[in-house]
Amino acid sequence: MKLSHSEVEQRMQGATGWTRDGDAIRKQFTFANFLEAIAFVNHLAPEAEAADHHPDILINYKRVTLTYSTHSEGGLTAKDFAGAATADRLA
Repeated sequence: MKLSHSEVEQRMQGATGWTRDGDAIRKQFTFANFLEAIAFVNHLAPEAEAADHHPDILINYKRVTLTYSTHSEGGLTAKDFAGAATADRLA
């Protein structure tokens, strides 16, 4: 279920380093090198698959940018913030 504006704002307070971009949240992670960036994505992928919620992933050398939005709900849901928390834990 799509979160209300106030629910999103409340959850953003606990989402350190994440920014809101319209109906999505985004964060860039920086690693020591390309291999560490790829390893992060490889650790995140099975968890995203298990949750059946997948971020958009952009890899630029040692930087990985993740974007979460629940397109089927037309905005941000609890799944997006759960995915963000998983990414933070794995980083």
